[in-house]
Amino acid sequence: MTRFIALTGGVGGAKLVQGLTQILPPEELLIAVNTGDDFEHLGLTICPDIDTVLYTLAGIANPDTGWGRTQESWTTMKTLESLSGETWFQLGDRDLALHLARRHQMTLGATLTEITANLANKLNVRHPIVPMSDHPVRTMVLTDEGEMPFQEYFVKNRCLPAISGFQFAGIESAIPSSKLLRAFEDPALELLIICPSNPFISIDPILKLPGLKKVIESSRTPVIAVSPIVGGKALKGPTAKMLKELCLKPNASSIAQHYGEMLDGFVIDTKDQRLENQIRGKGHKVLVTQTIMKSLDDKVSLANDILDFAAEISL
Repeated sequence: MTRFIALTGGVGGAKLVQGLTQILPPEELLIAVNTGDDFEHLGLTICPDIDTVLYTLAGIANPDTGWGRTQESWTTMKTLESLSGETWFQLGDRDLALHLARRHQMTLGATLTEITANLANKLNVRHPIVPMSDHPVRTMVLTDEGEMPFQEYFVKNRCLPAISGFQFAGIESAIPSSKLLRAFEDPALELLIICPSNPFISIDPILKLPGLKKVIESSRTPVIAVSPIVGGKALKGPTAKMLKELCLKPNASSIAQHYGEMLDGFVIDTKDQRLENQIRGKGHKVLVTQTIMKSLDDKVSLANDILDFAAEISL
């Protein structure tokens, strides 16, 4: 029985997911991951957010870079560079092996859901991880230098172009994960958690899947989101920069406003306590707690705080 669903992107969301997996058994938690960041590169399908969650839960994520695997080597990239190949998106040798395994399974006809489950099993990850959809959705960033795929904006251009919006190529024909839809039908479902990931590029691609918001509303499942902004800054990634360029204040209140009426509760850091009344004024219940996750204890503590908060909301 699925009691909890977590919607997540990469690094920030993966930290909270790790905390949740320390508390909740695999049968009670479903982890649905953004695939809008996915792209085709060097003939391979790269799934950055899925892989970050996989590596984090497997205990092999690189703590220094925030992406990729620990104890990585770079022989392939060095050789590729000597051949004048594209190396702007760095793939370590161990990471590359996973992408090759994914591509091979794709050629055999497996779905991304099946492949992700197979990879999780090989990495001894027991909690179910599902892509938001088995249909390709690609986030396109609208910038002052033109429209570009997300990874080109994020990695190749280092988030330097000013943004004006986003489009999600292929989303009109994408179908939400069947496992995710079934989880919302589970009478045991207690809570939907929106992890502290970028709302525009990590969570919106999930929520904008055709029919998913209606499914969430119909399930009447309480929804709690955690702010990825602390003290006006993003702990990882370009969230604060994006808010400014979209003419929004770079603070937790703007994140709550972005999610709007779908939220039953919103979690902010103690550094943002001054925003509590402002967010409450928009109709959201607010939990003020420590949201910066530097250690496993921090991750577990925040996960426990969220579950306690959910219990209070449900009273």
